[in-house]
Amino acid sequence: MSSGERSWPVPVGLVALSAIPLAAGTLRLVQLAGGPAIMAADHRFAGFPLPVVVHILAAAVYALVGSLQFVGRFRRRHLIWHRRAGRVLAAAGLLVATSALWMTLFYEAKPGTGDLLFLLRLAFASAMVAALVLGVTAARRGDVAAHRAWMVRAYAIALAAGTQAFTEGISAALFGTGVMTADVAKGAGWVINLAIAELAVRRPTRLAISASPAPHDDSRTAGALP
Repeated sequence: MSSGERSWPVPVGLVALSAIPLAAGTLRLVQLAGGPAIMAADHRFAGFPLPVVVHILAAAVYALVGSLQFVGRFRRRHLIWHRRAGRVLAAAGLLVATSALWMTLFYEAKPGTGDLLFLLRLAFASAMVAALVLGVTAARRGDVAAHRAWMVRAYAIALAAGTQAFTEGISAALFGTGVMTADVAKGAGWVINLAIAELAVRRPTRLAISASPAPHDDSRTAGALP
């Protein structure tokens, strides 16, 4: 099996991880558009649904298009696509994070959630904004390694909703339900994703193969978002 073939399970796994939150988001959009109420209605969005619509649409773009950036061979062979997609992803990621901040600050808290989750959402959404800004800044100065590291961290934060589907289920089965238990389970989703991201960006021998530019390319611009 070639290295290119071995790299495809990564984006496939990322798409699979995002499938649950994206499916829930799609059902929510259908409901907000006046379609059948397949899932329980949420009165918090009735008065001003724009932030949640922006959040869902931006998250779909960010999760699906972003998964392709993890295929090193594809990225190196399509550098123009990589740069153009990178601009789109940076914008989509900022929309995901800022809409999450807006919803946390201005929507009524979801029943069954507590102060811990409120603080965690503020912290991780802010961290995602910071990671995206640092990633774009690194790309503009030609620091490809730092650019990819920060973008991987931002992506890990965004995909925590998929991981939380598992951490919440496991937590409920082992420890029962409760506000604090649920908040900690959601927090675990972010922590797990970021831990995996750090392991990935700190393994230079593995990343050297997938992250290095093609031999004929300038390493200062191969992963940049000019």
